[in-house]
Amino acid sequence: FLFLVFYLAMIYSHYTGYPFPTAPPVDPFAKIRVDDCGKTKGCFRYGKPGCNAETCDYFLSYRRIGADVEFELSADTDGWVAVGFSSDKKMGGDDVMACVHDDNGRVRIQHFYNVGQWAKEIQRNPARDEEGVFENNRVTCRFKRPVYVPREETIVDLHLSWYYLFAWGPAIQGSITRHDIDSPPVSERVVSIYKYEDIFMPSAAYQTFSSPFCLLLIVALTFYLLMGTP
Repeated sequence: FLFLVFYLAMIYSHYTGYPFPTAPPVDPFAKIRVDDCGKTKGCFRYGKPGCNAETCDYFLSYRRIGADVEFELSADTDGWVAVGFSSDKKMGGDDVMACVHDDNGRVRIQHFYNVGQWAKEIQRNPARDEEGVFENNRVTCRFKRPVYVPREETIVDLHLSWYYLFAWGPAIQGSITRHDIDSPPVSERVVSIYKYEDIFMPSAAYQTFSSPFCLLLIVALTFYLLMGTP
C-alpha cells in the first residue's frame, strides 16, 4: 500500500510539475565580524598589521551571551586552531579548547588539558552550539561554553581572568600535532571576559621593524643619510 501511494505521488508530481519537498539547506557558516572588535566583543589578532579574521595568522574573539561565552577562532592552517586558559604564560596545566579539521572535512570542537608539553584530550567537553568550517586553507570555528563551571582541574571558571595561549598547527587523521611555531603568542596580561579590547600582536615577520630600538635605528640612519658625510 505504501509503495502504491509513493508510486501515485511520483506520477502526480511528474504531470503537475510540483516537486517533492526537500530538506532545508544547512545554514552556511556566518563570517566573523571584526567591526565589533573592541565594542561588543574582545579580539586578538596575530599576523600582518591590519589583518582580519580571514587574513591573520591567528584570530580569536570572545563575548558574553547570557551565562555563556562565545568564542570565534580562525588560523592559517589545515589542521587545528586552539586557545588555552592559563594561570601563567607557560604551557602546562592549561584548559584548552581546540577546533580540529578531520579527514572527513569536518571541524570538530575538542577539549584538552595540557600535561607538561603535550595535550591530553578530556572527554568532558564544555562546548556547545558548535560550528566550524575549513575554507581557503583556514580552520574557522565558533562555539559557546559556560562562564561558571563546577570546580574541576581541567575546566576553568571564565569569570576569573586568565592568560590566553594562542596556538595552531597540523593534524594527522584528525589528531593534533605540534604547533606551527616554537613560541606561540600569549596575551601580554590576563584577560577578563568583562572587558572588550581589540589587541593586535605582530607576527615574527613584522616584529623586527616594530620594536622601539629598530625604529630609533631607522630614524638615525635616515638622519645620517640626509645630512651626508664630511
